[in-house]
Amino acid sequence: MTDASLVDAQQTAAATWWRQAAVYQIYPRSFADANGDGLGDLPGIRSRVDYLASLSIDAIWLSPFYPSALADGGYDVADYRDVDPRLGTLEDFDELVAALHERGIRVIVDIVPNHTSDRHAWFQEALAAGRGSAARARYLFREGTGESGEEPPTDWESVFGGSSWERVADGQWYFHHFATEQPDLNWDHPEVREDFLRTLRFWSDRGVDGFRIDVAHMLTKDFSEPLPSRAELELIPQDGDHPLLDRDDVHEVYAEWRRVFNEYDPPRTAVAEAWVSTPERRASYASASGLGQAFNFDLLEADFDATEFRTVIADNLAQAQASGSSTTWVLSNHDVTRHATRYGLPPVAGRPVKQGTEWVAAGGPADGVDLDRGARRAMAATLLILGLPGSTYLYQGEELGLHEVAEITDGERQDPAFFRGGAYDGLGRDGCRVPLPWTADGASFGFGDAVAHLPQPRWFAQHAVEVEAQDPASTLSLYREALRLRRLLQTGEQLDWIETGREDVLRFTRPNRWQVVANFGTDPYPLDAQSEAVVLGSLRAGAVPGESTVWIAPTRLLG
Repeated sequence: MTDASLVDAQQTAAATWWRQAAVYQIYPRSFADANGDGLGDLPGIRSRVDYLASLSIDAIWLSPFYPSALADGGYDVADYRDVDPRLGTLEDFDELVAALHERGIRVIVDIVPNHTSDRHAWFQEALAAGRGSAARARYLFREGTGESGEEPPTDWESVFGGSSWERVADGQWYFHHFATEQPDLNWDHPEVREDFLRTLRFWSDRGVDGFRIDVAHMLTKDFSEPLPSRAELELIPQDGDHPLLDRDDVHEVYAEWRRVFNEYDPPRTAVAEAWVSTPERRASYASASGLGQAFNFDLLEADFDATEFRTVIADNLAQAQASGSSTTWVLSNHDVTRHATRYGLPPVAGRPVKQGTEWVAAGGPADGVDLDRGARRAMAATLLILGLPGSTYLYQGEELGLHEVAEITDGERQDPAFFRGGAYDGLGRDGCRVPLPWTADGASFGFGDAVAHLPQPRWFAQHAVEVEAQDPASTLSLYREALRLRRLLQTGEQLDWIETGREDVLRFTRPNRWQVVANFGTDPYPLDAQSEAVVLGSLRAGAVPGESTVWIAPTRLLG
């Protein structure tokens, strides 16, 4: 290879690193606490950079660390270009990015563009300015109904329950899709669009490699009068012209963002959180002229079932190929019941999207979940998705095999979903946001010097990093080995299915003869004598045990 060819190859690799990356999501307030106040912070994350490097991940995704009143776990942003003083400073952020980059780990940060905090300077200005002001035009203010405007403009409900309208002192109402402390922005306003371009450049200039876009499908809206009723709204198809969701004109915003991303070398990347009505509509968010990638949440909704998994995998690979993007695989995140617990629960007919909420709402009864089976299935599913083409997003603590924490009293809960109800029914999302255990003892299992901001159960001790790191059969050890091997085995973004003769066993091969065999059933699956070396997982009497996954590959690929 000539010097010029080598440079071209390096530039291509730098620009496309995200296509098959392993990305580790950090919820900053629950990762590590450096100053002993019970709340995780940026210096705490920096103190654990060696741990992150030991996972062989390609990037971290930082959930919001911006100034926030925590009305929604940091997703109520008061200042998009600063760090919450409880979590550190901009200097701390710069030092964290530098430390991660030194270890070859890229940084993705959360951008929350649909709404601000009600403490944001713009919203405070809007409250003070009054009706008809330029400041209020940045948000979605409307007059109420009824004789004196005492009723909200519509009967719409917010995601967190209750009306999606809140009245202010002078009698007008503002729209909030989520909590009352999260007023929605008016994305028809040029100042809103320009300010977010400034924010994207601000973090890109500080070395951020990419962005995760919160509720990317909600930004633009059609508030033309008369506004429809809730019943009418629910009948409007989400096909690009819905008043509130997944509108075609949102892609004008992301085309502007893409031009900003492409100002940098390598271009900044982005991934959309886009809940859409059909998988095909996801492709627009993942296009090269838009954000570039979009989350595939289909496995969050699937049972531990081979047929469901194969359908999800085949459909999403086809969509990614059609859009020119790469797909994403997600089993857990900060909004859902941890998959080690979900897979130990019996199926629930007609369950909501956030599977597992019924068990949480019931108080997490021990007789309602098979924790061992859930952990076994979780590892099998994880090894399967780590072998797929595309990017895998891992959520902090899943590498420790953590289950959902249900032992949280009403007085200890923080999630607005618990207080307001709404789509996140049950007891909300606190159970997957409990601070991580690093040691088997201490005030907060090594999370910090003080008691953690959410209660950690006693059983966390057995899942502590220091405990699992010493056990070659632990979940942590298996994750580390899987992610290490994934780097060595990574190949082209294709797979070919190998028919197994069983509906409960999936088997596929990647272009370099790396094979993944996932047994979703309980009966062993015998491997043929011609199979190459098992490089991850284990066989019993030449067969893949029930509810487990193995990787097979030529030993020459391991270096």
